[in-house]
Amino acid sequence: MKLSKKLFSDTSLLSSALMIWVLVSCLIPNVWLSFTEPLSPLQAIANVLLPAGVYMLLMSWSAKIGRTSLWMIIIMFFAASQIVLLYMYGRSVIAVDMFLNVVTTNPGEVGELLGNLLIIIAAIVILYIPPIVAGIAAVYGRWRLGTRTLRITHRMAWCTFAIGIIAFILSFFSPRPYHPVKDLYPINVFYNVYLAVDRTVKVSHYHQTSAPYTFHATPTHPDSIPELYVVVIGETARAANWQLLGYDRSTTPRLMNRDGLVGYDRAISQSNTTHKSVPMLMSALDAETFGDSIYSVKSFITAFKESGFHTAFLSNQSRNHSFIDFFGEEADTCLFIKEQEPSSSPDAGFDAALLPYIDTMRQSGHHKILVVLHTYGSHFSYIDRYPRSSAAFTPDSPVDATPSLRPNLINAYDNTIHYTSSLLADIMDRLETYPGLSALIYTSDHGEDIFDDSRHLFLHASPIPSYYQIHVPYLVWMSPGYRTLYPHKTEAAQANAHKFVASSRSFFHTIMDIAGISTPVFDAASSTVHADYAPQRPIYLNDHNESISLESCGILKPDIEKLDSLGILSIY
Repeated sequence: MKLSKKLFSDTSLLSSALMIWVLVSCLIPNVWLSFTEPLSPLQAIANVLLPAGVYMLLMSWSAKIGRTSLWMIIIMFFAASQIVLLYMYGRSVIAVDMFLNVVTTNPGEVGELLGNLLIIIAAIVILYIPPIVAGIAAVYGRWRLGTRTLRITHRMAWCTFAIGIIAFILSFFSPRPYHPVKDLYPINVFYNVYLAVDRTVKVSHYHQTSAPYTFHATPTHPDSIPELYVVVIGETARAANWQLLGYDRSTTPRLMNRDGLVGYDRAISQSNTTHKSVPMLMSALDAETFGDSIYSVKSFITAFKESGFHTAFLSNQSRNHSFIDFFGEEADTCLFIKEQEPSSSPDAGFDAALLPYIDTMRQSGHHKILVVLHTYGSHFSYIDRYPRSSAAFTPDSPVDATPSLRPNLINAYDNTIHYTSSLLADIMDRLETYPGLSALIYTSDHGEDIFDDSRHLFLHASPIPSYYQIHVPYLVWMSPGYRTLYPHKTEAAQANAHKFVASSRSFFHTIMDIAGISTPVFDAASSTVHADYAPQRPIYLNDHNESISLESCGILKPDIEKLDSLGILSIY
């Protein structure tokens, strides 16, 4: 009892303990990243000692430990976030795209994810809440570091900082290129915050910066023939689980041997994030041209409108106040069906709820129609993406995010693909009876990791992509009437089926080609239904919106082997 009273009456001991706790908790990401990132030894030393020296200087700036510890709250916040990221993906710093995902992901999806991160969240609470609470108590209790402790800490801080500076300078002479804004934590995180804020501001001015844009589009198909084209943009569907593309489970039974349907088995998305992938799919931009150009362009919906089409954008996702919303709002009809009145239909909330809207468009009396669907798809939690009556593979629950439950997760995920493929088949059935030209094109924004190997990777949007996150399904279907009038398109589609496809680039040009829309931005060499189609070198749009070769974006050996098995990295 006396020892306890002495401990809590001697604030110098409590102050020292608080200082050590704050320093250690702030430096955990630095140490962790030194092992996970491709840093040279000197760069790793700089990554630990230079921030450590700065933190120690801040903490020993004053004997008032409560005040100095609370100065570190922002560092502790980013440290906690960084630890969650490393727990989820195993490597890399908090990316610009991850900050943007916070404002472009709907709350429901966030809730589904957080519910499966309870262990790491609990660890973060235990690690970071006590020093913040203690810091507040220290302010009110006027805790002070002892004079000797303060002096020793200050000297150690300067020594640590000096060694860190030397390692930092020498890092520029290491064989591996060194970029502090990319390699030095937390400088890289603060830089990424700046980029995220900058992009958010630019997005807020999108309507002004894109207003003058025009495709100068004109139609080339006979005006006398009705046309109906359906563009389906999927969510988190990976090609590896599509029976049509070589998977060994019956996930696409209604699409097998379907006349007029071509599946491209080597399609790669140039981004593993929705907020960049979908805008590339819908615009004439790709990884090479995305950059700042995205703030001044419009989508293919505008090109169709310029060509005399009545257009509709129908989404089974929630608005996210980004380019997807802006592009959708270009359409004559823009509906986010989750905003409509609740329905008692068994399809309510699921993607089949989009079908009645297609029926309405077919019967609208418009001569030429474009319908764009943005589906709910295969996003985690998978079991929430299809009705129980459509569960083809069981057991599909529980589906907590743990490697031990991978069989259940795969069953549930395969059910989402089975459901999506049935939706596509239902749309094709409707288009087959359309009295004119009709076609459907489908791809997904990105794929997904589902504990596929010893790395135990899960989900998508990681700072460094994996094979499963970027290998996506890409399908083109043409109706009997279309194939009869334009047989060369069918022949070209079939001839290109096993060639490499950059979905982020080819999707737009293929849509333009199918619909016969002429525009100066059209590139025949990028259309997968054109005889002049020519695969390009695989590239990737990285976190800083830089176009880099796929093999140099940081993908690891297991992913390289998978891509090599498809012949994707050996194209050139």
